[in-house]
Amino acid sequence: MSAPLVWIAFPFVVSILLLVLPRERWITYLGTLVSLTLAGMAYWLPPDTAQRFGPFSLRIDSTFTLLGRVISLTSRDQVILILVYAVSAFWFFGTIATGQARRIVPLGLAIISLLVASLTVEPFLYAALFIEGAVLLAVPLLAEPGQKPGRGLLRFLIYQTFAMPFILMAGFLLSGVEAGSADIAIVAQAGLLLGLGFAFLFSVFPLYTWIPMLLQESLPYAAGFILTIFPAFTLIFGVNFIDRYSWLRDSVELSNGLRLVGLLMLITAGFWAAFQRHLGRIFAYASVVETGMSLLAMSLPDRQVGLQIVFFLLVPRALAYGVWTMGLSIIKATALDLKFSNVKGMARRLPLASIGVILANLALAGIPLFASFPVRQSLWEKLAVQSLTAASLFGFASLGLVFAALRSLAVLTMAPEQTLWQMAESWSQRVLILAGVVSMLVLGLYPQWAKPFLASLPSMFELLGK
Repeated sequence: MSAPLVWIAFPFVVSILLLVLPRERWITYLGTLVSLTLAGMAYWLPPDTAQRFGPFSLRIDSTFTLLGRVISLTSRDQVILILVYAVSAFWFFGTIATGQARRIVPLGLAIISLLVASLTVEPFLYAALFIEGAVLLAVPLLAEPGQKPGRGLLRFLIYQTFAMPFILMAGFLLSGVEAGSADIAIVAQAGLLLGLGFAFLFSVFPLYTWIPMLLQESLPYAAGFILTIFPAFTLIFGVNFIDRYSWLRDSVELSNGLRLVGLLMLITAGFWAAFQRHLGRIFAYASVVETGMSLLAMSLPDRQVGLQIVFFLLVPRALAYGVWTMGLSIIKATALDLKFSNVKGMARRLPLASIGVILANLALAGIPLFASFPVRQSLWEKLAVQSLTAASLFGFASLGLVFAALRSLAVLTMAPEQTLWQMAESWSQRVLILAGVVSMLVLGLYPQWAKPFLASLPSMFELLGK
């Protein structure tokens, strides 16, 4: 048995079988169970490690060869496998509250398997093809059945697809200069192509216009899943490039460029979030701010510290995105639209969904006691050492998200005084939202619980993790 068959081929086959199950609850439970099982196997039985079970010994080989290409999952990938499939189980189980399990769970599991494959294939440039396959599967996940695809979905498909030829061409140019920068002209051309490719993949300013459009067109929970998974794998893919090429690792221009792009995303998205009149668009701009924060972390001179901050942001981000989009989906099912004019007073009918939206917004803004606060505080301190201007702009973006949360709170509670308070959420919706909010608080109060687990993630990179 080989690791790629267990953590890539098996979930992909299961995703196909889930499409034919007759009941959505079965799809939710089985998809969640498979994801938890794969996370548990990664914990108890990592690749290339033998485990004894009574008189038996079991070992999963790390490599698998397909059409002359090597796909390899080693023990260094253990933590990312645990994290990815545990987060997937969290999102799949949440479909109990939001519905749409028939689309989100099977397609989501297939997308995860392709993105995991993108981390393992050699030569690693073939990862771009797996990412493109995941992008194509994301289209039916995001598209509303029976409706014409909106502009946001089309831009998502176009921008992500545009990234692939730039990255592949850059890899072709760099094939002869892996060890250094002997040919300055080739390296400069490759650097330009890489920059363009990752600009489309990360949806940097001004290429993130599709994100707020998508949140207006699609089910918020499905969009939240895509905005959780794709940026995380894109970051890992990008760090693989930095880890592989010494001229990238040592480049001052790379750090300056990442800092500039990250600050642009923070400033613009934080400002526009503060003045939106649509709950979905506020979440969209908050997700852009999060991507900008990851790029800022990667711009720090100490790359290992930057990597740790990037990975420590993943779990709080996934929790906040899940709670926020779950609340938005519940509100949208009642109000039919997330414009401020349609959701006025909705907190009196759906108080827990509204609480989830507001608290998740504040959590991503870095309010103390929530899960994102310790990591954001660490990044803020590191930025202040480098540049007080950058640290001030970081604080400005956070204030924009706080202002957006306060405006959302005012609108959601805006109703005539005679309007009675009620709790229209189902029991499953109440339990899941409360569990998510409590998890954000617990992780914020005790962030050290996650440190032994997440601190080892940078070790998956051979040079940057040292």
